[in-house]
Amino acid sequence: MVKIRLKRMGAKKQPFYRIVVADSRTPRDGKFIEQIGTYDPKADPSVIKIDAEKAKKWLGYGAQPTDTVKKLFKIAGITE
Repeated sequence: MVKIRLKRMGAKKQPFYRIVVADSRTPRDGKFIEQIGTYDPKADPSVIKIDAEKAKKWLGYGAQPTDTVKKLFKIAGITE
């Protein structure tokens, strides 16, 4: 099963995330199929950059976003 999820980057206490498409069996920070965006929760306000075309393409293929990614998609206006 293919998932759209967050991959944690950044130093200790300084989280930064990449929004990636990955096989559900791979580790959180393991290899992925494609990067479709970034999320910086430490900025004020939080910075969310998502390639809408790639996100919609993967959702069309049947990729399942995690709960957190669903919220980010809603904020970015990709899904209702």
